[in-house]
Amino acid sequence: MNAADYTIGASVVKLAREIVMSSADAVKWNERYQARAEPAFELPRAFLIAQAQHLPERGLALDIATGLGGNAGFLIERGLRVIGVDISEVGVRRARERRPALLGAVIDLTNYRWPPCSFDVILNFYYCQRDLWSRFRSMLKPGGVLIMETMTIEMLRTRPDYNPDYLLQPGELQRAFSAWEVLVYREGWVELGLSAPRAVASLVAKRP
Repeated sequence: MNAADYTIGASVVKLAREIVMSSADAVKWNERYQARAEPAFELPRAFLIAQAQHLPERGLALDIATGLGGNAGFLIERGLRVIGVDISEVGVRRARERRPALLGAVIDLTNYRWPPCSFDVILNFYYCQRDLWSRFRSMLKPGGVLIMETMTIEMLRTRPDYNPDYLLQPGELQRAFSAWEVLVYREGWVELGLSAPRAVASLVAKRP
């Protein structure tokens, strides 16, 4: 990692230490990752693998809601330097154990402000925080790549217990990034190697 990336990474970790992690989400995900019952969390997402041609050969990436580091590990293997952040201390610790090159930080993403023009790549998989979307442009370097995938409101057809606040409306993701150079967009039901298909919206976009 070069000097500039070390500075960014150190800033992320320093500020992360100032955030008190006591939310219900932190407890929930710590328990889930501690159970070690979902090996799929340790693997890169199929959409990321399929869109690997859009990734740069080098640079600094941010993996939002990194979990057990499956996506981060994929980027590291391709030669990128990766900062992975998550609300779960257990997830970040286990990700670091598996990927020592990962700079992991425990962060409540609802209470964090990112340094501008820092990243060549941002990944945002299965984490829906809409106020982050407008900040992605300032966080990415010009020409930087954003890869996103998360669930849509269609999931309520099979999982009525899901909170609709964290599910995308039809076309919402595409509209949010309409001013970007959208390289790939899809929306619908997909097989993810899980127990049942999921309704998702998936996006690859380049910062103008």
